[in-house]
Amino acid sequence: MNIRPKSILVMGVSGSGKSHIGRLIAERLHADFIDADDHHSATSIAKMSRGEPLNDSDREDWLQTLAGFYRDYERQGKTVVIGCSALKHRYRDVLRSGAQKLNILYLHGDRDVLLDRLRNRRGHFFHGDHMLDSQLSDLQPPNCDEATIIDVRLSPKEIVDRFLETL
Repeated sequence: MNIRPKSILVMGVSGSGKSHIGRLIAERLHADFIDADDHHSATSIAKMSRGEPLNDSDREDWLQTLAGFYRDYERQGKTVVIGCSALKHRYRDVLRSGAQKLNILYLHGDRDVLLDRLRNRRGHFFHGDHMLDSQLSDLQPPNCDEATIIDVRLSPKEIVDRFLETL
């Protein structure tokens, strides 16, 4: 697929498939994928590992770092896909500050589907009903003018195909 460089955000709560879908999109676009979870501070990871939700203050430097990635990739004329929860409108505004145009894919899923995925996931610091409920409570879903909204129950291929059609 040959398109102009893009700044892409794959967003949703934990368990929605941001990393998996983000990697697939990046592969299809011959782009880099950045998992936002890899850029949390050690303090934030420890907090989440204890089952404590992050607050806005915990996320500020993290979001600025991610916005910087968008800025750097745009300067280089390269496409980048970042998988990030981006739960609140203002978080997405911070991310947009690094991109001229941010293409957003919102992976939407109901609580039961997401919880089942989290319970079956291994090797990740985020776990538990409480943490998911905290994210769902904080979530300010984007509307269809802001993002492409796709249900997580579709196959990964269907999700990626549908999203790429919107670019």
